[in-house]
Amino acid sequence: MSWSIRLGSAFGTDVRVHLTFFFLLAWLGTAVWLQTGKAAAIDAIIFVCLLFACVVLHEFGHVLMARRYGIGTRDITLWPIGGIASLERMPEKPSEEIAVALAGPAVNIALAVILIVVFGAPFDLTDVRIYGEDRGSLLGRLATVNVILAVFNLIPAFPMDGGRVLRAALGHAMSYVRATRIAARVGQTFAIFLAFLGLLGNPFLVLIGIFVYLAASGEALSVSMRDTARGHRVRDAMISRFESLGTQSSISDAADLLLKTTQQEFPVVDDQKHLRGFLTRAQLIKTLGARGAATPVLEVMDADIPVQSVRNSMESVVELLKGGSVPAVGIIDEQNRFIGYVTTENVTEMLLLYEAAGTGGAR
Repeated sequence: MSWSIRLGSAFGTDVRVHLTFFFLLAWLGTAVWLQTGKAAAIDAIIFVCLLFACVVLHEFGHVLMARRYGIGTRDITLWPIGGIASLERMPEKPSEEIAVALAGPAVNIALAVILIVVFGAPFDLTDVRIYGEDRGSLLGRLATVNVILAVFNLIPAFPMDGGRVLRAALGHAMSYVRATRIAARVGQTFAIFLAFLGLLGNPFLVLIGIFVYLAASGEALSVSMRDTARGHRVRDAMISRFESLGTQSSISDAADLLLKTTQQEFPVVDDQKHLRGFLTRAQLIKTLGARGAATPVLEVMDADIPVQSVRNSMESVVELLKGGSVPAVGIIDEQNRFIGYVTTENVTEMLLLYEAAGTGGAR
């Protein structure tokens, strides 16, 4: 099942909300109701919803600026700790990356100015509570939080916008990969600091710290993978020795292969050697318990698997694997016959091997 639902679309970009966001609202509403009362709980929920509407506008700042440079955005997803715009790529030209990064905080500053100047909202940095006995002006709190969002996002640490500005600035003096690694290390250090503060009394900061650390690590890995992939062909990382399932195979057949091999995913191939889909270990186990061993693999496999020619650059495969939306990318020869596949895991292994050997990316 998908853990996010679509709210709508604007400027060709879907806006989605992760289901955990509703858990946040339920937890917040219940906690405030029990502590302060019904009116405060309603106020808190309204404020959080308006706050996340500002977060969506912040992300659209990135989206629209990126579009100026020919970069599309698949969707924007709201999480309990903020929003993420899934840009197809970040511009590697430093000036363009700075523009895209700063567009989000600029939206927050603009919103704060509008609330203060046009609507007369009071601005008070000493009162940023979501709720309380004396809740004050809703618009005032919203204006204040928008300024805080802008400042927080400008911290020079991945995955905040300031981290991207730092990478772009460093990119004038060093390679994109090295600049990313430095910015990622700053992000990881900041994440550890946040988690430490959280341990002193704010568990939510621990959650944010974990997210920041993982996001910074993921950005560094993603950039390294793309850099290594640029100089290699698909065949360099392709899994060419594997067991496959046929179109008549059942979950029982797949279970036998799972026990006999080290594979975590199995291609389903027809008699003409055409790829029909992939069955993952998770799908196998889930189906075995829910529908039984006799279930045909064709009914439960992932049929939406992208394919690439064996002659293509690895960079195109890395882009398809990014985000983890597919278990593998199928590789075909000149006759469109399935001859192998590539997963995120073996691309990562290729990266580690080349880095250990000191050969780097392009060759």
